[in-house]
Amino acid sequence: MAGGWSKDGAVQEQIDSTVEDALARSRQQLPDGESAEHCDECGEPIPQARRDAIRGVRFCIGCQAERDKRQGPAAGYNRRGSKDSQLR
Repeated sequence: MAGGWSKDGAVQEQIDSTVEDALARSRQQLPDGESAEHCDECGEPIPQARRDAIRGVRFCIGCQAERDKRQGPAAGYNRRGSKDSQLR
């Protein structure tokens, strides 16, 4: 049920749009190409299982975890939200 200026299903459309944006952002960050045998950051060997699991991997698990922490989370709201939802 919609209220105000929004149409029926507007909330679900916002949720779907937010999920689609997050998926697109994640897909863009996936590595591609040949995997490195040694971590580009610390030089430690990258296990074969990791290289097989993630195509184009360049970092060991520890260094990748640190890079992920430094990157920080993406925006927590949907910028394409309706005017009605932004007024609340």
